[in-house]
Formats: sequence, structure tokens, C-alpha cells
Amino acid sequence: MRKIAFLYVLRQLAWGTALVCVGLTCVIWLTQSLRFVDLIVNRGIDLAAFASLTLHLLPTYLIIVIPIALFASVLFTYNKLIVDSELIVLRAAGLRPQTLAGPAIVLALMLTVLCYSITLYFLPHSYREFKDLQFLFRHTHSAVLLREGVFNSLGEGLTVYVRERAGNGELFGILMHDSRDPEQSVTIMAEHGKFVRTDTGPKVILINGNRQEVDDATSRLQLLYFDRYTVDLGDLGQAPGYRWREPRERYLPELFFPESSYDDQNNKGKLIAEGHQRLISPFYNLSFLFLALACLLSGDFNRRGQAMRILTAVGLAIAVQFLGVGLNNLAAKMPVTIPLMYLNALLPIAFGYHVLATGGLRKRPIPAAEQEPRAG
Repeated sequence: MRKIAFLYVLRQLAWGTALVCVGLTCVIWLTQSLRFVDLIVNRGIDLAAFASLTLHLLPTYLIIVIPIALFASVLFTYNKLIVDSELIVLRAAGLRPQTLAGPAIVLALMLTVLCYSITLYFLPHSYREFKDLQFLFRHTHSAVLLREGVFNSLGEGLTVYVRERAGNGELFGILMHDSRDPEQSVTIMAEHGKFVRTDTGPKVILINGNRQEVDDATSRLQLLYFDRYTVDLGDLGQAPGYRWREPRERYLPELFFPESSYDDQNNKGKLIAEGHQRLISPFYNLSFLFLALACLLSGDFNRRGQAMRILTAVGLAIAVQFLGVGLNNLAAKMPVTIPLMYLNALLPIAFGYHVLATGGLRKRPIPAAEQEPRAG
């Protein structure tokens, strides 16, 4: 009977956790993806590249979503089992709260291992890929940052107006003002043109237009008509060679043992705090789990509902989550507070286990006069 009950509860918990995790992840992914819509609208990247960019953020979301999904699934599943009297029957059969909590604990341990694989490898790997792609798109696609009907600034001293932009870099109704050379400002107009990339850098090939400049000596306008003219955009589309890697992009050894460079030493506190956060985050699966179990399984069951206990568990979980975020930010500035980060994650586990083992939330027995009358 114990094995059947164990697998029955575990299956419900696993399905519930998976559904909540997928739902929350999709919502967060969609809302966060809106931040990068400008890469499609203004920088011309295709949908496949956009999807690849945003999907690299999934491990960042999962490390937050998985403990919350487990917590919600445990509250829903065990409360449903109580309301349906299934846990009451199991308790009457002699199963202790620790035994009833077994399926949830096993699932939480599995998710803790999964979260460690995310924090130690998949998160820094995927976030590093994300930042590299974002960096690449924002620099090497700068030259196609040409919105129709708007004066676009492409670097210092170069302004471009395009009436219409078509596929493959085709441009129509072009007006350019080039003042990169302070001694020779030039205005160029063309019927159409095309943006191209070459080994020497990005260029714009203009067709059927004119080139205008003012002679400083005579203050007269000089006008040159052309059939074909090329404007060199210089290093506008070349990405800078150096980019400091953020704490979230780094693996654990890089966080605890930063290099001697100025940027690393200047952000040493943030790097070390991030390293400890990577070790602590998976434990929130167990922290939230034991808070939920302590509130629902300790003491007597009430078939009329566990609303107060559920609200208590939710309030405690929110407090632990917000305190963890605050301590992480504080630890970056005050390393002496790092032990508090571990205490915040481990104390709920110890508290929840103690309550389950001792029935610390057991309520006083309900007097017979206050009990619901039985039918028949």
C-alpha cells in the first residue's frame, strides 16, 4: 500500500510541477522577449536569430521558476488529497507525516540536482551565448539601423534618411549628411541604393543622385551628379574587441577566483556573491517544500479547507524569496553577510522538518459540541 500511495502522490506532484513550470516559463519568456523586439524592428535580424537569442535566457528563468512550481504543486496536490479525504485514510492506516511527505521530498531532491546542473553549467553557458549574440547583433547590425521616414544617426557625424527600406539591403529615397570630416561636410541625395558588407567594412552604394558641398573659400555650393557613388561607413559595423563578462556569464571558478584585471577587481564583491548564490539557489526547492509540508501535513486535517495554512505557507515562501534577493544584493557590498544567505535557505528546511517530526503546528482538539453533525 505504501508503494502504491507513494507513486500515486509522486505522479500527481510531478505533473503539477511540470505544468506550472511550463506555464510560468512561457509567460516570463514572452514578457521578457518584448525587450528585444527592437532587434527585429530596428536592426533587421530574422525571427530565427531572435528566437535563438531569447531561448538562451531559459536557464535564467528556470532557476527561479522550478522552486515556485514545486511549491505551488505541493500546496495544490496535498490540499486536494486532504479535501478528498485520501490523506486522512492514509493517516488512519498508520502513515506518519514524514512518510506522507516522502514523494514530495524525493521530487524536491531530483529538482535540486537538476537546478545544480543549471546553476553550475547551463546558466553560465547559455547566458554567455546570449550576451555574445546580443553584443554581436547590436554592433554588427548597427549599419542597418535605418528606420523608414526618420533621420537615423549612424555614429558620430553621419545622418541618414531613408524613404523606404526593402529586403536584401535595398534603400529608396536616400538623403545622407556626412560631417565626419570637420573640414568637408557633404550632403548626398540618391534615388536608391544598397547596403553591402565588404572585407574593408560596411558600405552604401548609391545610384542616380548628387553630392553637395560648400566651398569654404568661395562659399559657393558645389554640385556633382553621379550614376553610382559609394559611401564608406568605416568601422561602424565592427564590434569592439573587448567586452567584460558579467557575473551571470561566468562559471563557478571564475566567480570565486576572479582575474587581476581592473574590471574584475572592481566587481569582486558581485562575482563572489554570485558564486555563493549559485550554490544556494537549488536549496530553495527544499526550503519551499518544507514550508509547504510543515503548514499542510502537521497537526489535524480539516476537510473544510486549509486556507489559513496555505496563506501562511505562501507568506513564508514570499518572505524567504524576498529576503534571499535582498541578502544577495547586500552580500555584493558586504561579504560578511554571506553566511546569512545560507541561513535564509537552510533554516526553512530545518524548521519544516522539525514541525513534521514533532507536529509543532498541531491544533487543539475540536470539542464535540463544535464538530459538524454527521448525516443520518
